[in-house]
Amino acid sequence: MEQRLRHPTDRVVGVKQVLRAVRDGKATRVFLCKDADEFLYRQVESLCQEKRVPLQIMDSMKELGKLCLVGVDTAAAALLK
Repeated sequence: MEQRLRHPTDRVVGVKQVLRAVRDGKATRVFLCKDADEFLYRQVESLCQEKRVPLQIMDSMKELGKLCLVGVDTAAAALLK
């Protein structure tokens, strides 16, 4: 599953894009970081619960950014259908 995070066509990165993918029913799993801004964390967590999208909590934004092969820390990412 974490391998799919490395492929740009299989995932979206960033809170705005993750929220859009979940709302549109395109996300199959969301990765959310413990050290993300609390407001953004709660937004993503709440929407995932509402839409019944599995949520995987990650330890750090730096770790998720590296997994997604992007050059910045990342608060959230989602795998797409």
